[in-house]
Amino acid sequence: MLDTSTICAVSTPAGQGAIAVIRLSGEQAIHICDRVFFFRDSKKKLASQKPNTLHFGVIKDGERVLDEVVTGLFKAPHSYTGEDVVEVSCHGAIYIQQQILELFVRHGARLAGCSWRTEKDKKRRAEAGSSPTLF
Repeated sequence: MLDTSTICAVSTPAGQGAIAVIRLSGEQAIHICDRVFFFRDSKKKLASQKPNTLHFGVIKDGERVLDEVVTGLFKAPHSYTGEDVVEVSCHGAIYIQQQILELFVRHGARLAGCSWRTEKDKKRRAEAGSSPTLF
């Protein structure tokens, strides 16, 4: 059975760059991000934006701004995982990465395991009737 939980993980090497990318993937990815991502100058929501677009705004925990970010929006089935995906490009400080991950988890995502991408891809391909491939 295909795992439909929404997962989150840092997609860039820890402590290696000025920018980090945190990826949310799954049915609730856009909804979860919409609860904590705010456009700087409007009340728009990610869910109403076109797919394959980038958006500038802030991630907030309540009224507290955690970081200014750029979000990439990829809607199913036209994403790398075949699911809804939001990629959050934030400042690379490990503290910021941890705060954003914790916020996503509090809003319904779960932390991805080490091989989440390969396992989800193998399951999706198996259910579609094609041969699983390791990347």
